[in-house]
Amino acid sequence: MQKKPNYYQDRVSLNVLAGSIQNAVDCYAAAEHHIVLGVLTKNYATDQLAIEDMLKYQSQIDNAVSVGLGAGDPNQSEMVSRVSKVVQPQHVNQVFTGVGTSRAVLGQSDTVVNGLVSPTGKVGIVNIATGPLSSQAPAAEVPIETAIALLKDMGGSSIKFFPMHGLEHEAEYRAVAAACAANDFDLEPTGGIDLDNFETILQIALDAGVKRIIPHIYSSTIDKSTGMTRPEDVKQLFGIVKRLLAN
Repeated sequence: MQKKPNYYQDRVSLNVLAGSIQNAVDCYAAAEHHIVLGVLTKNYATDQLAIEDMLKYQSQIDNAVSVGLGAGDPNQSEMVSRVSKVVQPQHVNQVFTGVGTSRAVLGQSDTVVNGLVSPTGKVGIVNIATGPLSSQAPAAEVPIETAIALLKDMGGSSIKFFPMHGLEHEAEYRAVAAACAANDFDLEPTGGIDLDNFETILQIALDAGVKRIIPHIYSSTIDKSTGMTRPEDVKQLFGIVKRLLAN
């Protein structure tokens, strides 16, 4: 069972939410398997229910499961680690302070574990106080390079830069992308990404030289009437990925 995401040209893997197992299968096909499908722990009352369901997803999409928090909810951090220990997915979403726990319980280095850092309004400076207690305390603003080094210390794979609100924090995002490239670290832009701004957001990371990128495209691709991610949108997103990497 492969525990690393299936990156297109070893550079990009999409990340969208799966509304059901069939929806995950359809989106997995639409991205030609270069995708991880988000399943949120917040949607389950117990660890066991989450584990049972995620193992079903795993069997249908070659383990391309992304264990999610749910809108970056820090209170889901411990549940994400407990569930991930059993499921052994390709991708784990974590708040900054949960990265070390997730890596330790996974017991291997293949699964991607991201660490959530937030914009501060200051270029080159991010907020790492995204944990259950720290998110309620005054912000801990550190240079992006320090945040990356701390995540590496904890066994993290990538920066999850959230919430971006699309291109609202473009200058900050460019600095984060540059730092990820310079420090051999992966990047996961998240929040407010849609079919209109996706190309620009991905191009910025590619131009910066980021080795691997996992853009999260969530609410904008979900059909509000069904709660399902639209496979046709995923196909369009993956078409953009192929076009940009062909250049």
